[in-house]
Amino acid sequence: MNTVIAFIIIFGALVFFHELGHFVFAKRAGILVREFAIGMGPKVFSHKTKETLYTIRLLPLGGYVRMAGEDPEMMEIKPGHRVALILNDDDLVEKVILQGKDRFSNARAVEVESADLEHELIIKGYEDGEDETLKTFRLSHKAKIVEDQTETQIAPWDRQFGSKKLSARAMTIFAGPMMNFVLAIVIFTALGFIQGVQVNDPLIGKLLPDGSANEAGFKEGDVVLSIDGAEISNFEDITEIVRSHPGEELVFTVERGDKTLDIPVTPKREVAEGKEFGLIGVQAPVDKSFTSVAVNGFTETYHWTVEIFRLLGKLVTGQFSIDMLAGPVGIYKTTETVAKSGVLLLMKWAALLSINLGIMNLLPVPALDGGRLLFFGVEALRGKPIDRQKEGMVHFIGFALLMVLMIVVTWNDIQRFFIIK
Repeated sequence: MNTVIAFIIIFGALVFFHELGHFVFAKRAGILVREFAIGMGPKVFSHKTKETLYTIRLLPLGGYVRMAGEDPEMMEIKPGHRVALILNDDDLVEKVILQGKDRFSNARAVEVESADLEHELIIKGYEDGEDETLKTFRLSHKAKIVEDQTETQIAPWDRQFGSKKLSARAMTIFAGPMMNFVLAIVIFTALGFIQGVQVNDPLIGKLLPDGSANEAGFKEGDVVLSIDGAEISNFEDITEIVRSHPGEELVFTVERGDKTLDIPVTPKREVAEGKEFGLIGVQAPVDKSFTSVAVNGFTETYHWTVEIFRLLGKLVTGQFSIDMLAGPVGIYKTTETVAKSGVLLLMKWAALLSINLGIMNLLPVPALDGGRLLFFGVEALRGKPIDRQKEGMVHFIGFALLMVLMIVVTWNDIQRFFIIK
């Protein structure tokens, strides 16, 4: 159960921050955001505030921000349709009722001659009970279409995604992956404040209670000058010498305050993967200064970004098999293993997943954010957008291929973790 909760929290946080990036920059651009959803599938919870519906859905494997103009959510009002209109005090239409007209006693029945709900915001038609004069009804910028008991706000052209400048559209799409990198920086910074940042100075860090260094009389903060006469310049030198001398006494020359001490210690023998090495129970020294911790958030994020790109490069060149990729099942099993090691390691795992999600979404693959950004790049070069139907078809094919890849990876995960060969 703990693993399930950890998995849902981590994935929920990654998706939330990703979609929050899209949401915030869509709002900044003046785009009407119809829905902010975490998860996929049936709604578990929903709440509408102002013009946006906030939902949590059953499957914690994704999310989306539904922007006006990005899906065919508006019903078209055609000539001959009979509608009912509710006007406000300024004689602007507030509601266009398509079904359920009997619930609105103050509505004015109109047979539509023509309608433009995007640009001119007007409905022309003949009102019941009046003479045969064609009337023009102007719509409020926030008028709603009513079908039964469902109300949908109209999307004037200036509130639609496609009406915005190329730079605003690109930033709205890029902001999702960007927020995943921001989340990773925040997590690594928080870990730095909690644990400190490892440094490579020749210092004795935290001592383990059952380690031979603690038994020999070392103190945290001792400066190691030499080991058996060999000069020491960093913590890596200490680690290398200790690991290569299991069971052999070593004499550490350390500086403690204004004193110089010689402390003999014998590394304990340990064996892993058939190899023997020595340990004295000393952790690397850490720095908890604000500057060091703040910088570490960026450097750790950069380091792991480079590592993930390196692995992607191996995948492209064939050095990294597709069988080694992990899908939701593989990530769940890894989360289960990491969760056993404590909250701090789980936080680091979440940061790595966030970086991975950001990078994957920036790949120039149709249906991903990177694919959309690629189309924006082509638009910038051509000076005009690509036909929406053609672009939609490319994204559909890309989405289908991604689903096939997901099925293959998930099947590999199931075989790896649940099928005994």
